[in-house]
Amino acid sequence: MPRGSAERTHSRKEEIIQACACLYQTMSFREITLKEIGEKTTFTRTSIYNYFHTKEEIFLALLQQEYETWGEDLAALPETHTALTAEEFAGALARTLEKRTCMLKLLSMNLYDMEANSRLENLVAFKKVYARAMAALERCLETFFPAMAGEDRQAFLYAFFPFLFGVYPYTTATEKQRHAMDLAGVSDPGYSIYTITKSLVIKLLPST
Repeated sequence: MPRGSAERTHSRKEEIIQACACLYQTMSFREITLKEIGEKTTFTRTSIYNYFHTKEEIFLALLQQEYETWGEDLAALPETHTALTAEEFAGALARTLEKRTCMLKLLSMNLYDMEANSRLENLVAFKKVYARAMAALERCLETFFPAMAGEDRQAFLYAFFPFLFGVYPYTTATEKQRHAMDLAGVSDPGYSIYTITKSLVIKLLPST
């Protein structure tokens, strides 16, 4: 493929993904269609099919970007800190997630649909980025908690990554949800992404 063509393909894919991200700030996954996404781009809506076959593939690409950025933040922790206490590491890890609201929202609501309605090659590309993020977090554990056994690191990862699916709904509520909680007599603990993540990480880390 000629260089210009490859660059144009990348540029158009990025434009489509960013159009989707923009719409997702104010619209739900269900409400967003390829038509709405196409109207946010500088080229014809039918051209989207040259790059993505379904809207789920576009959302999966957006989630992949979110994971990639998060993984870079995780990888930077051992490079910018020689040592961190459990409290400091829990805070640093929580801060990396504060910036990933879109990632947490997609995980909590739409991951199954995105994966089920994406081509295998797109799903493989996402899984590779997901695996790199997990490996980056494991390197953090190896760096800052060298006495932590391999099975304990694995236990941490397989408690922490499923936890990510619940962070968004437990920290973000609509007015309708808050009203329903009031009527049901359910208290809102008022956790933020930072506080709920830091609390869990401290509990998962070795006590010494």
